[in-house]
Amino acid sequence: MGVALLGACTEMARLPVSDGTGPNPVLPPPVVSLVPTVNIAPAQPWAQGMLPTAAPGTQVAALATGLVHPRWLYVLPNGDVLVAETNAPPKPEDGKGIKGWVMGLVMGRAGAGGASADRITLLRSSKGDGVVDVRTVLLEGLHSPFGMALVGSNLYVANTDAVLRFPYTPGDTHISAPGTQVVALPAGPINHHWTKNLVASPDGQQLYVTVGSNSNVGERGMAAEAERAAIWQVDVRTGAHRVFASGLRNPNGMAFAPGGALWTVVNERDEIGSDLVPDYMTSVQDGAFYGWPYSYYGQHVDVRVQPPQPALVATALSPDYALGPHTASLGLASAEGTSLPAAFAHGMFVGQHGSWNRNPHSGYKVVFVPFQGAQPAGAPVDVLTGFLGTDGKAHGRPVGVALDKQGALLVADDVGNTVWRVTAKY
Repeated sequence: MGVALLGACTEMARLPVSDGTGPNPVLPPPVVSLVPTVNIAPAQPWAQGMLPTAAPGTQVAALATGLVHPRWLYVLPNGDVLVAETNAPPKPEDGKGIKGWVMGLVMGRAGAGGASADRITLLRSSKGDGVVDVRTVLLEGLHSPFGMALVGSNLYVANTDAVLRFPYTPGDTHISAPGTQVVALPAGPINHHWTKNLVASPDGQQLYVTVGSNSNVGERGMAAEAERAAIWQVDVRTGAHRVFASGLRNPNGMAFAPGGALWTVVNERDEIGSDLVPDYMTSVQDGAFYGWPYSYYGQHVDVRVQPPQPALVATALSPDYALGPHTASLGLASAEGTSLPAAFAHGMFVGQHGSWNRNPHSGYKVVFVPFQGAQPAGAPVDVLTGFLGTDGKAHGRPVGVALDKQGALLVADDVGNTVWRVTAKY
């Protein structure tokens, strides 16, 4: 019955994904229906010997397989690769009613079901050749961990409900010391967007932490959204925090571009049609408001949100670069230091987890957005594709992206339970 119901949702995109991509995306009128578009790519793991398709001039191989829902990556200065094996925590208030039931089916069929492993695994390639010869559990007993950052001799980990600090010595393969809480993060029994990412400022004095919204468009009331849909700035010494930027529905990946600007990728809202709203990448301005939930892509008012806030909407900034509607762009990594071909030397890599609220599908790949100077310039370039089969099933879903010490691109695939490594092909 559930499968039949989901399959009956047939609203179709009228525009190609490319129209919702770039600095000036096309934003057609919203399409509002009683039942939202639901178009799931059921999870079907990679068959033996299958690989994603790498861009011309590059090649791909598995760095590690047999992981449990690997979502996020962090590369330590000595070259060790940390993998957050993680999934959503229990959210008893987020799955109630018809909509919650539908979303439970969506997540389960898309490969997002199952308990969280709640650990960070360390992968070491002693020769730097992409062959892992040491694989250990660095940290365990965490609570839906996601973001990681090393500052001096401290490793910071963003659980779903708090940022923790752990002592770290170069070469460590296991940390047994308990974590010290730096700052609590919004969580609770709803915790709709549970992933909390973090990056350290270049001087190591601040952490920037992503906190997604507790709903699609504020339908649970704005009291449930306190300090959510935002990027926090957290003092590493004291744990004091402030909202650095707001109105960002679900920010995930963050990266500093050459020159020092902080960039993020953001999942925009659902349920107003296959062509709306484009997810996006943007530089993040201190104190800026980006619209959610009252408006999207700058000052385009979302009439579903009541009461409206026209004065606040008038301050909303437009993002720098659209990444296509419902692509679920999550991962972000600067290309600085890459050893991939010259075409990928200056810009950002983006991991696109893939759509459920668009027909036909979008995302399910890793793209590269070229920059000219400090701004995106030109269309995105496919780096790693083939995650979505011709049968409409997802062999994998890319999430976090990072450059390893050799400049190769690493991609966490949480449905394929694999970390892929993309290198130049000579």
